[in-house]
Amino acid sequence: MKVDMVVMRHSASGAPHFLAKHIPASIINAGDGINEHPTQALLDAFSIQEKLGELKGKKVVLIGDIMHSRVALSNIYLLKKMGAEVMVAGPPTLIPKYIAEALKVKVEYNLQKALQWCDVANVLRIQLERQNQVLFSSLREYNLAYGVSKKRLDSLNKEIVIMHPGPINRGVEIDSDVADGNQSLILNQVENGVAVRMAALYLLSGRGN
Repeated sequence: MKVDMVVMRHSASGAPHFLAKHIPASIINAGDGINEHPTQALLDAFSIQEKLGELKGKKVVLIGDIMHSRVALSNIYLLKKMGAEVMVAGPPTLIPKYIAEALKVKVEYNLQKALQWCDVANVLRIQLERQNQVLFSSLREYNLAYGVSKKRLDSLNKEIVIMHPGPINRGVEIDSDVADGNQSLILNQVENGVAVRMAALYLLSGRGN
């Protein structure tokens, strides 16, 4: 078909890299399996920078299903490259065993401690469709232990920024009054996603050279 660009989302990790070896086109990875989601990380980082001024020295915690999240890995790579401190938080069953050693990030299993530590909390979706075994007792139990609620935020001695890459499981990993509250950047993320992806298409088309 002689296309110039391909935007590819695929259930298999590494699929965009495989395609890039076989066709002479620019490939944008729009999410491959449980591997990466680069443009989501770009828009997340841009949203933090827009809100807080810079990324260097900021403390960002990724909360939830780290094991199955392609957003988490791309965020870790980009945020660390930009000088931010990164922590992952969630149940032990949803955090890869060697992530602290391999990616040089902090690991915290207590949500309250993670929220108290951070400047920004990026709450990740529970990815039930990618889990091939039971990794926690129930969604209700998960919400009680790891759900980001207004009560939890109000108990902190500071105000933090709340983010979520979407789609949101309201009442599971995040409550509606938090997702729609004043501390939330979720709508900014959606808006910035359009601009960031337009920029990626522009640059990879060769027009930005």
